[in-house]
Amino acid sequence: MTTFTNFLFVPANRPERYAKAAASGADLICIDLEDSVPADEKDTARQSVLTALATLEREKTAVRINGLNTADGLADLLALRNADHSPSLVFVPMVESAGEIEIAHSIVGDKVDGLIPLIETVKGLRAGDAIAASKGVTAMMFGGGDFSAELGTRLEWEPLLAARGAFIMCCASAQIAAIDVPYIDMSNEDGLAEECARAKAMGFHAKAAIHPKQLAAIQTAMRPSDAEIAEASEALAAYEKAGGKAISHNGRMLEAPVMQRYRRIVESA
Repeated sequence: MTTFTNFLFVPANRPERYAKAAASGADLICIDLEDSVPADEKDTARQSVLTALATLEREKTAVRINGLNTADGLADLLALRNADHSPSLVFVPMVESAGEIEIAHSIVGDKVDGLIPLIETVKGLRAGDAIAASKGVTAMMFGGGDFSAELGTRLEWEPLLAARGAFIMCCASAQIAAIDVPYIDMSNEDGLAEECARAKAMGFHAKAAIHPKQLAAIQTAMRPSDAEIAEASEALAAYEKAGGKAISHNGRMLEAPVMQRYRRIVESA
């Protein structure tokens, strides 16, 4: 399962920002060839990415290609296939079928560590179980911007709550990491912290950022706190001492499903 808790989008047509983004403290940077690049700059942006991959730290670098229903998306995949250097992860936008991921995996699956589909439409969400279970998928991202546009709602928590819940179920069924959409109000620090806390409570493992100043709040919310780690470690020790049998510990019942969550907390720490 993908282990990062945050990542920072950087436009592919702004290569002067790549190194700054990599030094921002983000777990991962995602160079974006899709939404942030105008149509007439796709080719030059793609070449900028290929050049930069030789200098960026591979394990902390991802690329979001264009959608596979576009010529630019296919060109992105083929360029990565033939490149001397590859990113660790490839984000695939607007995925609506497992077949799209099969295509991506057949082209770059042996060059990258994982594929991350973005679920951004109702059709994509309805195919979410199959997409999440596709070969090469290590995480899946909820694309709330396009989703809210399709629903005709604002990009806010409540209108997308049902969609987020269904999305989390798809990720859980495939045992892959769930990534939440960026919080777009960059001036509202309290709103960001609140949405991060809600996302973590719902089961999301990571959240995207669109500005470096959002990273600290995301990291604080999504990574286990010292108190959570201590609680999990103590519970695991008590459970093991009891021989793996259900026991009462600090007023709570410890049994196999509960211990699975505690193990994840310790592992992620």
